[in-house]
Amino acid sequence: QVQLVESGGGLVQAGGSLRLSCTVSKSAFSSNPMGWYRQAPGKQREVIATVSSVHLTNYADSVKGRFTISRDNTKNTVYLQMNNLKPEDTGVYYCNGIRTLWRWGQGTQVTVSS
Repeated sequence: QVQLVESGGGLVQAGGSLRLSCTVSKSAFSSNPMGWYRQAPGKQREVIATVSSVHLTNYADSVKGRFTISRDNTKNTVYLQMNNLKPEDTGVYYCNGIRTLWRWGQGTQVTVSS
């Protein structure tokens, strides 16, 4: 069974930065497109950034220009560098596949204060 373990969240002031990490226990990680998802308070979970197996990236308009997704296939890890954070970025952040959704991890809480 695939396990997803997110880390790196925390409390930060607006304008600050955080780097999230997600380790995937799957030997075929390198061939799977991956995504970071965010669930804001009272809202549905949404995908905000994706990275393909060949490192092509895509972003939701709300984070474009501020967030950077990347992956290290040698470590089965996907990252999300978040800069210029805004209060509306507050939520629980999860990683998961794009073509295939595995069982969700516990996520990591990001709280941005104004």
